[in-house]
Amino acid sequence: MKTWMLLGVAVLSGGMTGAALHAQQTAPREHPPAGTVPQGSAADQGPVPLNWTPPALDVLSRQAAVKNSFTLDRDMLAAAASVMPDSDAQEKQAIGKLDGISVHILRFANGVPDEAAVNAIREAYHLRGWKHVVTTTERGGPVHDDKTDIWVVMDGINIRGAVVLMQTPKSLTLATVAGNLSPVDLLHLRGHFGIPRFDGDSLDGAPAR
Repeated sequence: MKTWMLLGVAVLSGGMTGAALHAQQTAPREHPPAGTVPQGSAADQGPVPLNWTPPALDVLSRQAAVKNSFTLDRDMLAAAASVMPDSDAQEKQAIGKLDGISVHILRFANGVPDEAAVNAIREAYHLRGWKHVVTTTERGGPVHDDKTDIWVVMDGINIRGAVVLMQTPKSLTLATVAGNLSPVDLLHLRGHFGIPRFDGDSLDGAPAR
């Protein structure tokens, strides 16, 4: 991990009280009634909500051996960017366009237990009107395939919000990004703040699937 990331974590850790961190990790998630289009959907054209996750994620969370959730707001992200070296100018520029990031990481002792629940997560973003732009699969043998999906909410040519879902044989990571980003900005955020790395070759201008 880069030195600036370690420093950034230290800055963030020092700036958050235990109560604030507890609130971020334990606040109840808001779920809409079944069959409805929830507030904050692509159709709303409002801010992308960082506190919403598909109900199926809760189902999987209850079965996870280890789970970790956190949210970084604009001030926390700015603090992390302030300790980045000048050589990371493109990453710093992308971070400056963010309103926040929310990340949920689940790890399972014996593999992801419910593939139907994972597919329900994917379907939830389709129902919300998000544009599915990327699916990548990294082949690592018969039991080591990793799959990554990306959905975006567009505002003209920019990205108002993005979701990255990465599934490995024993883990699931869901990262939600809110801000006013170009597709290239989103690529620069890969691997930072819990956002999974992904192949972005088809991100710019990719059709919905």
